[in-house]
Order: sequence, then structure tokens, then C-alpha cells
Amino acid sequence: MLNDQLALLRTALVRLTERPGFRRLATESPSGKRLAARFVAGTTLDDAMAAARMLDRMRIATMLDHLGEHVETPDQATAAAAAYVEALESAEAAGDLDCAISVKPTQLGLALSVDTCTEHLERLLAVAERSSTLVMLDMESHEYVDRTIEVHRRLREDHDRVGVCLQSYLLRSAQDVFDLPARSIVRLVKGAYLEPEGVAYRDRATVDEHWRRLFTTLMMRGHVVHVATHDPELIEGARAFVERRGMGWSRVEFQFLYGIRADLQQRLAADGYPVRVYVPYGAEWYPYLTRRLAERPANLWFFASNLFRSGVARG
Repeated sequence: MLNDQLALLRTALVRLTERPGFRRLATESPSGKRLAARFVAGTTLDDAMAAARMLDRMRIATMLDHLGEHVETPDQATAAAAAYVEALESAEAAGDLDCAISVKPTQLGLALSVDTCTEHLERLLAVAERSSTLVMLDMESHEYVDRTIEVHRRLREDHDRVGVCLQSYLLRSAQDVFDLPARSIVRLVKGAYLEPEGVAYRDRATVDEHWRRLFTTLMMRGHVVHVATHDPELIEGARAFVERRGMGWSRVEFQFLYGIRADLQQRLAADGYPVRVYVPYGAEWYPYLTRRLAERPANLWFFASNLFRSGVARG
């Protein structure tokens, strides 16, 4: 019952944040911008690179994400690809930094066609391979999973340094994990999109157990796994699994989102474990921020109520 109530609350709050008036208040108010600064490195590539250098001083690698998604025209997809080329060239120029790149396929035209998205990613990979930079395909809502997996399959035929994300709250991931190309690179997350019933698990315990099964399957099948969760129990379980089986750390790294559990990031890095932080940047930060907040309805309610108070005060 409690899980159902939380799911309903989350749905209602997410619907609220999708309204144009609320979005305008969030993106234009000082309180909205202050909250965004906690989870987003900034609006420019220079901001992201500054965050990467700061993290590097703590022996933490980074994954740059130029925020944006769901482009509607070929020109918009081309512009997004150009922004990622710029990020790759900056990472290459900073040869002392370990900067991977994360890309949302719909930002590169996946909704237009699989071919369009693949062509743009081929362009990015040609630049990335000059410095052996890893390019990861993010996984978006369930409508795009088949197409994202198809793009990844095509790219893996000629490129080793490209990977894909799987979401443990999707029911279908139990099969997708067996359909990956050999020795894939997989970012394993719980999932943050608002999905309909019958597509995704709703119960947190079930999502967590599915994550554990997926992690074990990926490891036993020889894939590289990015442990992308802030859940201490899942992190400790993954750490114990790797060390108990003597697998070493060449196929596993811990990943965190910028601004979340910095204490745990730093502790793992100080203990010598491979750690990478997902660093988002760009003007299109609002959808990303609301997904982060929606992972905990209490946080989203706090955000919404404070914005309303701010809007009333200004009015």
C-alpha cells in the first residue's frame, strides 16, 4: 500500500513539474537555479571541465553529459553532435583527465531514425578514438529501448569503446542482458523515468533485487559493469561479489551522479576503488533535475513547495 501511495505521489509531482508555468518558475527563479547548481556543473563546457579537474584532484574520473534530449529536426541533432565533438576535443586536450562521454540517443536524432542517430555517433566515435575516450549511450524511456540497443549493436561491430545503459526497473532488462554483444560495457542503473504499469517494477525492493540479478549476470557473462547507484547496500554487495570471486577491478567501476553522495564517492576513491562521477552541464538542465528529484518524492515536494512560496513572494 505504501509503495502504491508513493508511486501516486511521484506521478502527481512529476506531472506538476511538466506544466509550463511551473517550469518557467523553476528555471527563472533564484531558488530554482540554486537547487540546479547542486546537481548540474553549470551551463557551459568550461563549467563541466572545471568540475572534472576538481574531481580529478580527489582521484575521481568523470563522465560528461551535455544535457538535452528529444530533438525534432536533423539540424538540431547535428548541433547536438557538434557540442559533443567539442566536449571530446576538450577531454582530449586535457590529456591528464579521465573524461568519458555520455550521450542521450534522442538528442542525436534517434526519434527521427536509427540511421540518423548512428551516423552522428560514428562521427563522435571517430573523434573519441583518437584518445581512447569511452562513449556511453544513455537509456531513456521504454519507447526508445529497442532502438537504443540496435544503435549499440551496430556500433559495437566496429568500436570497442562504446557502451550502453540498462535499467533494473524495466521488466524487459532480464532478457536484454542476454542479448548484448560479447564483452559489452554496461552502465547499470535503477531507472528514473516515469513508466506505465506493466513496463516497470514499482516496488523498490523488487527493483533492487532485479539490479542484483542483472549485475551478477553481467559479471558472469564477461561484460564490463558500471555500478551506477547511490544505494550503499547495492554498492557493498557489488564490492563483496568482485572481491570474493577474485575478479579484480578492471571490469567494474563505481559511478555516481554529480552532487549526490560526495562522501561515499570520496571514501571509495580514497580506498583505491575506481570511481567515476556523471557530470551534467548545459542550458537544458530542467528535465534532468526533475528526474533526479523524482527519485525521492520528498525532495520533489520540497522543491515544488519552495518554488511556489518563492513565486508568491515575488508576486
